[in-house]
Amino acid sequence: MSNTDTEHTEHTGSTEPDQTDLGEAGSQLSTAPVEPPAAPGLGLLGWARWFWRQLTSMRVALLLLLLLSLGAIPGSLIPQTGADINKVADFQKAHRTLAPVYDKLGLFHVYSSVWFSAIYILLFVSLVGCIIPRAWQFVGQLRGRPPGAPKRLNRLPAYTTWRTDAAPEEVREAALALLKKRRFRSHIAGDAVAAEKGYVREFGNLVFHIALIVLLIAFASGQMYKSDGTKLVVEGGGFANSILQYDDFKSGSMFSTDDLVPFSFDLKNFTAGYQTSGPSKGTPTTFSADIKYIDGAYGKAKRTTVKVNQPLHIDDAKVYLVSHGYAPVITVRDGKGDVVYHDAVPLLPLDGNITSQGVLKVMDGYKNAQNVSEQLGISLFFLPTYGGGSSVLSTFPALDNPVLNLTPYHGDLGVDSGIPQSVYQLDKSHMKEFKDSKGAQLRDNLKPGQTMQLPNGAGSVTFEKGVKEWAGFEIVQEPGSGWALGGALAAIFGLAASLFIQRRRVWVRAVPGPDGVTVVEMGGLGRSESAKVPEELGDLAGILYDQAPGAPAPGDTTDADPAESPDPEVVPAEGAEKR
Repeated sequence: MSNTDTEHTEHTGSTEPDQTDLGEAGSQLSTAPVEPPAAPGLGLLGWARWFWRQLTSMRVALLLLLLLSLGAIPGSLIPQTGADINKVADFQKAHRTLAPVYDKLGLFHVYSSVWFSAIYILLFVSLVGCIIPRAWQFVGQLRGRPPGAPKRLNRLPAYTTWRTDAAPEEVREAALALLKKRRFRSHIAGDAVAAEKGYVREFGNLVFHIALIVLLIAFASGQMYKSDGTKLVVEGGGFANSILQYDDFKSGSMFSTDDLVPFSFDLKNFTAGYQTSGPSKGTPTTFSADIKYIDGAYGKAKRTTVKVNQPLHIDDAKVYLVSHGYAPVITVRDGKGDVVYHDAVPLLPLDGNITSQGVLKVMDGYKNAQNVSEQLGISLFFLPTYGGGSSVLSTFPALDNPVLNLTPYHGDLGVDSGIPQSVYQLDKSHMKEFKDSKGAQLRDNLKPGQTMQLPNGAGSVTFEKGVKEWAGFEIVQEPGSGWALGGALAAIFGLAASLFIQRRRVWVRAVPGPDGVTVVEMGGLGRSESAKVPEELGDLAGILYDQAPGAPAPGDTTDADPAESPDPEVVPAEGAEKR
C-alpha cells in the first residue's frame, strides 16, 4: 500500500502519490504541524519565530530527551554531594587531577547544575509548545466531520469497484449503516459516504507527550520537596519525626521542616529468621519489626509490622526497614561500685553472619580507684555465634552462642574539644590502656552475665543477659512519586496506542453509470503504509457486495446470476507503487 503521509513522504523520499493531490480528503490525517519555511524571516522577530519553531519541533524534543538521558549518566556513576558528601570527599582525594575538572563541570551535583537544568527547562518548553497546537488541532478534528471523497477514488492506495442493480441511495444507506456498525465516524457527503477511524492514535500520541510533561514535573517536585533520613532504633526505643532525631538526613532545595509528616513510633520487637541448613545456611528468611505508631500529634496508637519492601505508609511518608543488628546491654561501675553506665550499645555488622563492632563511651560520672574523674572508652567486638578456639568471626547470624570481646581504655575521649567524632570510632590519642597482671593490654571475652574486673579497683564492666536487637529505618517523603507512576503508565498507554492503532479513512461512492446501472467505488487511505487498510477495505467491500450484488458487465448478454458474480477485489491505486 502507498504511503499517504505528506510528512513521512517528505522525509523518506517516497515516490508514491502526495496527499495534496487528493485535496481535503488527504489532509489532517495527523496532528503534526506543517513544516515552516527553511529560511527564517528577516529581522529579530523572524529569527525568534524560527527559533521557536525549531524548539517546538519533535526532532528537537527527541534530541533534548536524549541529552537529558545522557546527562543523567554521570549522576549515576560519579558520587553526588546531595546523596553522600563523604563519598565525594573520598573521590576528590583519590582523583586529584579529575576532581577539579568535575567540580567546574558540576558533575558532583549533576541534577542541580546549570547545564542539566537548562536541558530540563528547554525540554519542558519544547513539549508544551509542541503539544498545545497539536491538542487544539485534534479537538478541531473531533468536532468536525470526515472530509468528502476525492474526485478520483482510484488514486487512493486501496481501491475497488463494481456495478450493481441496487439504487445509489440504497447503496449509500447500506454503506453508512455498515461503517457505523464498524465504529467509523461516518456521514453522507454528496454522492459518497465519508468515514474515518483511528482517532485513538492521535489521542495516544498526545497522551504520551503530556505524560512526559507530568514526569518532568513530578521529577522536579520530587527533587525540590523530597526528604530522606535514616534512624537506628533499639528494641524498646522510639522515634518522633523531627529533624533533630535523625541519624542522617538530606532533603530538596525547597523542603522545609514544616513539611515533615507528624508521626512517631516505638520499636516493640524485632524478629529475624535464618536458613539453618543446606548450602544457603545463614541466609535471611524473614525480617520484621513490630512497631506501635501514632499518626499525628494526638492520634491513637496503632500496632503494625514493617517488613522488607513492605513499608509503613503515613500520609506522604514511607517508613522502610533497611537494616538490623545487635545491641548488647552493658553495665559499667566505677571504683566505688556505683553504676555509671547501663544501656544497650548498638554495634555495626561487618559480615553476613553479623560479626559486629562498636564503641562504648562513658563521658561523665566515672571515677577511678583514686577518686579522680576520667572518661572510659571500650572497644567492642561481638560474635552472635562464637565457633570456639581462635575463631574471630561469627559462624551464624542468630544468637546461638554470643560472645562479647572488650578492650577498655581510660583518659580523655576528646569529645570536649568541639571536634565532631563518630559514635562508632574511638580516638585513642589521649587514652591509656588498662594492663592485666602480666603487663599486657587488658582484653577479655565475655558471655552473657559475665563481668570484667578493671585492674587496681578501677571498676568493672558487665555483659548483661538479654541481648537486644536494633533496626535501621529509612523515612522517605516523595510528593511526586504518585504523579510519576501515573505519568509512566499513561506514557506506556499513549505510546502503545500511537504505535499499534492506525488512523484511516474510507469512502464509498455510488452513482448511476452511463447505462443507468449503479457504479460502486470504494477507496481507503491510511496515515502510514500498512496492509491493514486494504484488508479492512476488502472486508467492508465483501459485506457491502452481499447487500448490493454485482450486475453483468456492459455488453454481457448472457443471463448471469448476480449472486454468482465474483466478489470485488481490492487493487492498488492508479499510479501507486505496491510494496
